Amino acid sequence: MPFARLASATTPTCHIGLGLAAVGRPGYINLGRDQDLPPVRSVDALRARTHELLDAAYAQGVRYFDVARSYGRSEEFLADWLNARPDIEDIVVGSKWGYTYTAAWSTDAEKHEVKDHTLATYERQRAESDGLLGERLDLYQIHSVTPDSPALTDKELHAKLAEAAAQGLTVGFSTSGPAQADAIRAALAVTVDGESLFRTVQSTYNALETSAAPALAEAHEAGLTVIVKEGMANGRLAAPHAPDALKAVAEETSLGCDAVALALVLRQPWAGVVLSGAATVNHLASNLHAAVVDLDEDQLTRLAGLAEEPLTYWEKRGQLPWH
Repeated sequence: MPFARLASATTPTCHIGLGLAAVGRPGYINLGRDQDLPPVRSVDALRARTHELLDAAYAQGVRYFDVARSYGRSEEFLADWLNARPDIEDIVVGSKWGYTYTAAWSTDAEKHEVKDHTLATYERQRAESDGLLGERLDLYQIHSVTPDSPALTDKELHAKLAEAAAQGLTVGFSTSGPAQADAIRAALAVTVDGESLFRTVQSTYNALETSAAPALAEAHEAGLTVIVKEGMANGRLAAPHAPDALKAVAEETSLGCDAVALALVLRQPWAGVVLSGAATVNHLASNLHAAVVDLDEDQLTRLAGLAEEPLTYWEKRGQLPWH
């Protein structure tokens, strides 16, 4: 499977990936976007910012890049970058289907994306992703599976996904919401012809939201590659918004709150890839310092006290404005 490319990599940052959710569209829920992005967020401006980030990430050892159909033009921006660099073959590209981007390049749209996990949406969006990324697409994930998602029970969809897997595409899923652990365990039980369907899981895990950890450990034990998203809690763990305990540990390490927050995730034994969602090259460089952060037991104990109840965390996340 494509993640073997990461297993054979030796750079300290090879297990940190770059997600393009924050730069593939003008509006997103990350805190600090007003300072991070250019005042005019045209398609060309965000294409240029995305390519700048991809260049910097690759040069610093990042080898996994994460996009989605609902991240505006993220697939298009990544495809443009890849097409201009045909000699780059040592990366892994993951995308997601199941949400449709509906904001029409606006930051104040009533709805920015619409969820639909039906077979018809998979077939439409798979064709769209293939049209942009072609054979460079390594991993295709169901976007934000919850325990009630029809994607967990649709046998016809499962058959189509298994067919794609037989043709060489890695099939995975991502999760969202306070019941992530339930969704992960339900997905682990999905089989086609006696074989487990999914080979990867992408879930939210960070210092504030740790509830998925036991289920992610089970997924890892079952042989799935675990990808961690939202390690920065959509900016809540970055300065100046970070909790005091995180700021104190960051000062002790002489690194940023972001590096410490991501290091906390990287040290989990089940974490295969941890995503940076940086929107600037400087923030990306700071994020990548996570690979060299060494936390002692006292610091880990203090950081463990930051965890919130899942319902509280996801309620706060749902209140973050689209900037």
